[in-house]
Amino acid sequence: MGHREDLLEGAKRCLLEKGFVRTTARDIVKESGTNLASIGYHYGSKDALLVEAFVALVERAGDSFGDAPAGQSATKDGSIERFEEVWANILRAFPESRAIWMLSFEVITQGERLAGVRELLVKAQREGRSGIAAVFTGIEESVLPEDVVETEGRFYTTLLNGLMVQWLFDPDSATTAEQLTEGMRRAMGRMSGA
Repeated sequence: MGHREDLLEGAKRCLLEKGFVRTTARDIVKESGTNLASIGYHYGSKDALLVEAFVALVERAGDSFGDAPAGQSATKDGSIERFEEVWANILRAFPESRAIWMLSFEVITQGERLAGVRELLVKAQREGRSGIAAVFTGIEESVLPEDVVETEGRFYTTLLNGLMVQWLFDPDSATTAEQLTEGMRRAMGRMSGA
């Protein structure tokens, strides 16, 4: 690995251990075995490095969202069954990804102290909306229409953020995939007048 990759891996470890607010450039350098000048050279700033590390952590956590449970094939993309399957996958992944979701919460609650990080993450949100919309719809992310990203992607991201807050507060009382799906069914029924 080169300095760029070493810095990224060191920043990931620092974020998981210390969070955004408490991670310093010196922490990253110590963890990565590089030097301070490398951060500016490869990433421009500590904040840019931390954002890239955070996005990589979220992407890794999200890699399993679309996977069917072992021994089962994935349900039809875009279906209500797929909706429930993906939420079940997300909930199954929450315990091992807790530190990542805590980082998200830190950005939300400490935004004023993380102005540089927050601005960079706002730009990265579009990628998040695109990624989650692709998982639910089954449309390849590279060809996902903009209107799908800006409607369905925003919808799923909003649900994910709410579920994350519930789960971080109390996993035992957080909404289940089945409850979320039944709520969606009922809401759709009321809207369609059924």
